[in-house]
Amino acid sequence: MTTMIAKHTNALAATACLALFSTAVTAQDWPMWGHDYTRNMVAHVKGLPLAIVPGQYIEDSEEIDLKTTKNVKWVAKLGSQTYGNPTVANGRVYVGTNNDVPRDPRFQGDRSCVYCLDEKTGDLIWQLNVPKLGTGKVSDWEFLGICSSPAIEGDRVYLMTNRCEVMCVDVFGMANGNDGFQDEAKYYADNGKPPVKIKDTDADIIWKLNMIDECGVFPHNITSCSVMIVGDQIWTSTSNGVDYGHVDTPAPNAPAMIVVDKKTGKLIGEEASGLSTRIFHSNWSSPAYMKTDKTELAIFGGPDGVLYAFHPKPVKDEDGFLILKQAWQFDCNPKSYRNKPDGTPIRYATTKGPSEVLGTPIVHNGRAYAVIGQDPEHGEGIGNLVCVDSKGKQVWAYDKINRSMSTMAIHNGLLFAADYSGYLYCLDANTGEEYWKYDTSAHIWGSVLVADGRVYVGIEDGFLVSAPATKEYDKKNVIETDFGTNVYSSPIAANGVLYVATFTHLYAISKTDKAEKPKE
Repeated sequence: MTTMIAKHTNALAATACLALFSTAVTAQDWPMWGHDYTRNMVAHVKGLPLAIVPGQYIEDSEEIDLKTTKNVKWVAKLGSQTYGNPTVANGRVYVGTNNDVPRDPRFQGDRSCVYCLDEKTGDLIWQLNVPKLGTGKVSDWEFLGICSSPAIEGDRVYLMTNRCEVMCVDVFGMANGNDGFQDEAKYYADNGKPPVKIKDTDADIIWKLNMIDECGVFPHNITSCSVMIVGDQIWTSTSNGVDYGHVDTPAPNAPAMIVVDKKTGKLIGEEASGLSTRIFHSNWSSPAYMKTDKTELAIFGGPDGVLYAFHPKPVKDEDGFLILKQAWQFDCNPKSYRNKPDGTPIRYATTKGPSEVLGTPIVHNGRAYAVIGQDPEHGEGIGNLVCVDSKGKQVWAYDKINRSMSTMAIHNGLLFAADYSGYLYCLDANTGEEYWKYDTSAHIWGSVLVADGRVYVGIEDGFLVSAPATKEYDKKNVIETDFGTNVYSSPIAANGVLYVATFTHLYAISKTDKAEKPKE
């Protein structure tokens, strides 16, 4: 009888928690990459501090002494390499990293992680700890960790693992029982090793879809996409790419983008436009969504440098397969990037040659914006930023930008962008007119963020750069804060807190020092 009462009590508690997490996220949460499916990097927060002191290490440790910081709420230790961008929803913070600084003695060596942290304290609630594929650099590059930015809706977290999987996990972890997928003990064990003993601090996998098995994908270097939630659909690119020698595409018939049922994990649609036959390198861009009174389209940056729009409802082809019907396409590379004046094709990965769409396109006021770029290992080169209307027609283009991997932000009619060469740009979002650009003097891997009247971007040299998000160039009010180690991910903001993930730590930044005076 006591056991029955306990089970009933636990069920009621779980139901109460479910009700809490099933409510809509607050306007100031950041539940998916780009805040919502427009992917426009604008956070609706106020009161962020201008003065930030990241602090010093506690002697002989990798922990930050909060007493030496200013306006830092908490700092969470991550792995040794962090490329995943944080998301925040319903009191929890999610971030991808590697396992080079293990949080749990059961998991040792090169593995990939997503940490779920308490939004108030930064304490670890649970972690998803995933073994490597065992393919090395070709498909699961050593020590990169999970590069996906998780998407949260209700009591579910959706993400891409390093093993080329679309995955759904429970926001509560194993603390409320093992739901859905039941083989976590085997899955979390390193390949071929005995099952691990499951703990409350482990992620509870609801379902997973292996794109290598289900879609024939050959991931190049790493699986990297931040999934998009639209209704009951999960949209994601597949990271299908070329072989290690960059000569052949092992899976030319595999899709570059798929749609999955968010409740079951079942594949319900895939692009069949032949994108994988035209891959330059890989497809790591994340999809966006355009919704107007007249149209709904999924917007996808192609691995061939072309921007695509797909109708959201999959349809059956002549063979009975569910495919995504293409609405239009637009080449983001000027003709002079693809061919010399005599018509000779310009080779990919050359300074003046064509590029793919690597950064995530954004959608704003019925228009799509995209910028071309390449893997940083290919170096710097020419770029192009385009604005396209809802029918796939060019509105304007800006070719003074260099190669970029960054997602952009549009706020108050201004478009902010960054390129790998280290420039931060401000353009007119309607015309493409350049208002100003700022040289950060270091490579930029991450994306821009507009929040509380400023535009933020992290740079390879370890600084967070912020400038007034205004049409007027205001160099004297540009602030560069030294975090002491590389910043490859993107800053985000939620509920009055700015989050900055360096290679090794996640900082939650807010006005903790009441005496701070606003900078004039």
